Amino acid sequence: MFFKRLFGSDRGAADAPAKAAGIALATPVTLRADALLRRLEWTVLRKLDGLLQGDYKTLMRGSGLDLADLREYQLHDDVRHIDWNVTARLQQPHVRVFTEDREMAAWFLLDLSPSVDFGSGNQRKSQVLLDFTAVLARLIGRHGNRVGAVLYGSRGQPVVDAVLPARGGRTQVLRLMQMVLQPPKKDASVKDGVTQLSDLLKAAVHTVRQRATVFVVSDFISEPGWEKPLGELARRHDVVAVRLLDPLELELPDLGLIPIRDAETGEQLMVDTHDAGFRQRFARIAAQREAQLRESLARAGVDTLELSTDDDLAEAVVRFIDLRKRRLRAGKHAQAGRSMPSQMPSRDRSSFGTPREGTRP
Repeated sequence: MFFKRLFGSDRGAADAPAKAAGIALATPVTLRADALLRRLEWTVLRKLDGLLQGDYKTLMRGSGLDLADLREYQLHDDVRHIDWNVTARLQQPHVRVFTEDREMAAWFLLDLSPSVDFGSGNQRKSQVLLDFTAVLARLIGRHGNRVGAVLYGSRGQPVVDAVLPARGGRTQVLRLMQMVLQPPKKDASVKDGVTQLSDLLKAAVHTVRQRATVFVVSDFISEPGWEKPLGELARRHDVVAVRLLDPLELELPDLGLIPIRDAETGEQLMVDTHDAGFRQRFARIAAQREAQLRESLARAGVDTLELSTDDDLAEAVVRFIDLRKRRLRAGKHAQAGRSMPSQMPSRDRSSFGTPREGTRP
């Protein structure tokens, strides 16, 4: 009886985190998800709390209807909020200040296709995707917002696999992590093929009805045609493209004769990386693709965060939030510039023209 009580007590204690989360108990996936989230809470989230000092507003752009106060117009204020009656009476521009509605939904569109399961260093792009999604979902969810997700390609097939309706709390983050860690089995009725990112974006257009912040987490290695649905999504929501990449995708080192395999088609060929001409052609083609991709994302009107497998996640998120704040100030100033004489210096406006600034100093 003593040993029964002893071991029963230990097992109950081990299952306590899962019970508290309201999810299935003592399965390898649930325990792994809980352990990973705890590690991220103690490392990345604690670091973010110290670096951001509670400034999470630019992660999600809310809006409000309740008038909270009136104050004098300041540089970068939105001219649409000027109260013209008060301005005329006091002979000084005044703006209306609203109570901001922070209860919004954040959606993660996750590309889990085979090309994401690649990494040349200590971690793969798929691990970066999971860490980023868990950190942002926890960061957003603990401030009263809801989190949902649409998963694509997790079973190795180019289809939308699952939709997680938007809910709040730590439990929701664990559910999302479990879905990523334990993808559904392959569907024999679905043919294998290359990634069609447009299918994920089109599914999101029909799934995410109310205005939300949408994070598209992908390496954007896909068949053409995703630009238009991304633009449609950006017209209705605040969209952030989180682009995953690995240094080896941009430049090949001199490793001699090595096999290279296409993760999605299975095609394999031998290449001689000792050939300097081949490495130069590879780098040139990669640079052209980078330029085209950045141009497409900018044309779609989305903010971009580039996450490499060798980036520090916390520092990348901080730099991205700073970029969003500068973009927001620039947008307000551009609106004010149509009615106010002041202008932002061109040096500041051009300083956030490339998406890469989200992760590189």
